[in-house]
Amino acid sequence: MMARGVVGEKWSQRILWVCAIGSAISLYFVAVERQAQNRARMMAEGLKSVDGLSSHSGGEDV
Repeated sequence: MMARGVVGEKWSQRILWVCAIGSAISLYFVAVERQAQNRARMMAEGLKSVDGLSSHSGGEDV
């Protein structure tokens, strides 16, 4: 009976480690995706500001 509990404990520990590693991988992918979204947003804001500056300077010259 004792050996049966040890095997169960070993498997539950393996399952726990698999879940922990899976969670870490998931969090990594979420962080990478958020970085990509932030980078795209910053690029879009930069392009808007450049476009806004060029339209304002064009209007002043006319």
